[in-house]
Amino acid sequence: MELSKALDISASGMDAQTIRLRVIAENLANQDTTSVGPNGKPYRRKTVTFENKLDQETGVGLVHVKEIGTDNSPYPRRYDPGNPNADANGYVDMPNVNSLVELMDMREAERAYDANVSVLQATRGMLARTIGLLK
Repeated sequence: MELSKALDISASGMDAQTIRLRVIAENLANQDTTSVGPNGKPYRRKTVTFENKLDQETGVGLVHVKEIGTDNSPYPRRYDPGNPNADANGYVDMPNVNSLVELMDMREAERAYDANVSVLQATRGMLARTIGLLK
């Protein structure tokens, strides 16, 4: 039944966006986490990469998280000579997390999740009407 495939596709999209939202929340929670000790590095922003995988059982392409990687952009530096993690010049490496970028990514993930919920609800309604016709 083709409608059940639509349910599988929507569910995989919701799962992928849920993982993406979890990673965004982790990034936001650590946006001020400086290095631990004088030789430590601050938190590095995480990124999510998706891929399309063919489900052998149903024969449809589903979205999956391919990788949770790290953003290798340089750390921003802040002058804070009183910080125990400051270098000899008084600068501290800060996490490469930009809260504006994270909030925009969060909004995009929320919209993608909502779109999958809408497809799921529409498909469920069509299945219910089809079953009603068969009675």
